[in-house]
Amino acid sequence: MKQSSRSRFEEKLAKEHACYILITCDRPSPDGQMNVEMSHGGDIALASYLLQGAQSVMDQHIDDDRRANDPELRIVK
Repeated sequence: MKQSSRSRFEEKLAKEHACYILITCDRPSPDGQMNVEMSHGGDIALASYLLQGAQSVMDQHIDDDRRANDPELRIVK
């Protein structure tokens, strides 16, 4: 994401939300490299809580997809 676009987006998020986390990923370059950036605003403990919650949701979606595609496959954590 271009820095000017990212800055404007972060300013808008900061005005409208108590906390935010912004993660962006550019398209891969011809050699497969991807630029990933993360920023946050607001309370760091709240940002951490949001990330942990988001990870749990993503893990559940992945587990659900795997079960739907192969009901015999079980993930053990």
